[in-house]
Amino acid sequence: MHYKIAYLIGICSLCYYFSAHAQDAYWQQRVHYTIRAHLDVHTNRLTGHEHIIYENHSPDTLHQVFFHLYWNAFQPGSMMDVHSRQAGKMMLGITADGDTIRDWDSRVRDRIAHLSPDEMGYDSVIRISMNGIPQRFETHETILQVSLTQPILPHQQVSFDLDFKTQVNIQIRRSGRDNAEGVRYSMSQWYPKICEYDQQGWHPTPYVGREFYGVWGDYDVWLTLDKHYMVAATGYLQNANEIGYGYTAPGVPVKPPKGTELTWHFYAPNVHDFVWAADPDYVHLVDTAHNAAHTAIHVFYKNNSSQAEAWHTLLKAALRVLPYMEQHFGPYPYHQYSFIQGGDGGMEYPMATLIKGPSLGTAFHEWMHSWYQMMLGTNESLYPWMDEGFTTWAEGKISDDYYHRFADSIFKNTSEKIAILRRLDTSLPHGEASAYRGYFMLVRSGLAEPMTTHADHYETNFAYSQNAYSKGAVFLEQLGYIIGDSLRDKTLLNYYWKWRFKHPTPVDFIHVAEQTSGVKLDWYLEYWIYTTKTIDYAIDTVQPTGTGTRITLRKIGQMPMPIDLLITLKNGQQQFIYIPLDLMFGEKPAEDPTIPRTVLQAWRWTDPTYSFTLPIPYQQIHSIIIDPSKRMADIHPDDNEVEMKN
Repeated sequence: MHYKIAYLIGICSLCYYFSAHAQDAYWQQRVHYTIRAHLDVHTNRLTGHEHIIYENHSPDTLHQVFFHLYWNAFQPGSMMDVHSRQAGKMMLGITADGDTIRDWDSRVRDRIAHLSPDEMGYDSVIRISMNGIPQRFETHETILQVSLTQPILPHQQVSFDLDFKTQVNIQIRRSGRDNAEGVRYSMSQWYPKICEYDQQGWHPTPYVGREFYGVWGDYDVWLTLDKHYMVAATGYLQNANEIGYGYTAPGVPVKPPKGTELTWHFYAPNVHDFVWAADPDYVHLVDTAHNAAHTAIHVFYKNNSSQAEAWHTLLKAALRVLPYMEQHFGPYPYHQYSFIQGGDGGMEYPMATLIKGPSLGTAFHEWMHSWYQMMLGTNESLYPWMDEGFTTWAEGKISDDYYHRFADSIFKNTSEKIAILRRLDTSLPHGEASAYRGYFMLVRSGLAEPMTTHADHYETNFAYSQNAYSKGAVFLEQLGYIIGDSLRDKTLLNYYWKWRFKHPTPVDFIHVAEQTSGVKLDWYLEYWIYTTKTIDYAIDTVQPTGTGTRITLRKIGQMPMPIDLLITLKNGQQQFIYIPLDLMFGEKPAEDPTIPRTVLQAWRWTDPTYSFTLPIPYQQIHSIIIDPSKRMADIHPDDNEVEMKN
């Protein structure tokens, strides 16, 4: 079935869904882009035309619209430039070699300030019209503000036409030309992109350094450039028989048009961004996964790369991990995904990632963004932990599964295999253990800020990174401690099915978790996300009393939690004591059926201590441990365990 026909069928289903669920009062805008662009590889300048069909599904009348003009950030004196240089004044420490650790992004530093006119970037709209009528507009650096001659009414569809011209800057952050690996063009955030309008209104977020939020829609994109360049992009190539370059099936003849340039036509349905890259020396690998979507996995890398074997390994690894990803996080619905060498690290986009090298950890992380941000389209500026944190957590799970299941075929010698598996076989998966270390480092630094802080408005890049990646990943692992890993995993699948292709918020996720687990969790969101309060529990006293043992626990930190307490007897027998938190109004199911569990009365969050009598003689107890799984992020775990000395 042709991709466009298949998508139209999907849209009909989507329309039925929204009409059948109108009582939910959820709405979101929709857009269809038709973009025709020409790139001059000699001047590094791109010109283009956009035809945009914009659907206002909101109940509001819109008197203005906003567009992102991202590449204007790559000019001396821009907000991104100033913000980065200011961050560079913040000293975080000294390296072992005596070098100063600055808070700025090492890829940006003060580089923008030193760009020459032919190295800087710009994104300029020449003219714009709505329904054929010219509109007045004003450029505010990376935001275009359009004052409409006629408002867009609720549930009205309008069309915009705009002409634009850009200059591709030297690679600074995410997009640009001639990156460190020699890739000519990494074309992300390259076109005027309409800002999102949602229940909070317009989001004309200036491009200062953080990530993105976009309108769901479809992209019809024609890219014309030198015929010697291979292009990798979001979407499905519609004219492969004119292009070749490994996009056609074996045996299918290629009939390129005459001339010195090629026009590549891509179609991307139901996405909220479009990325592409181009280089004359790309090597193109492709294989097809055995999933329901028959996803074609593409890999594009520079032919002069010394890591060719590693890129082949990446392709094989992607095919191996996809079944695990779909089983635990939901089906990947698109018919292609591309790992594209380019950019300045790893950066996610619909159906594609720009990635510097063939690191499997980075590849797994960026691909998981297809779930957390590309399908579950959270506002990354407001809730960066919902995509970076969730993705970091998932990356750890995927890596652990991959290296355990395929160890025999991955490692070349037994000693390497044993070393890796020992590193992974800890009480926490390797990725989650790293996240906890990052979070604890943030707490010790004194630089912690609430996770509700806008991504661009953190006092330090350090706090942003540890919040978004580390504390966000701990959020999910610790949720498993609160409601049980199995219900946490079920929550993630329910979240996928309820909110994919939409814009969920933290409250939406917590609501799904509450429905799945049957316990109240608003307190968890309040403490962990809205504040910087920390968890700190201790075993206060253990005393013999008659034929039993009196145990007192103490809450030292400001954030309350339920408690798992493991009692180990001298004869080797074990027993769990479970103390729910009163704010939960329920309890999690027993997680280990091999160890008996006793559920006690809930601990009121206002009480600093909790005491109970264990009907076991003091002399029979070997040890008592709070949270043996170490999923609870207790900042001082040393007082969580006692061993009887009798």
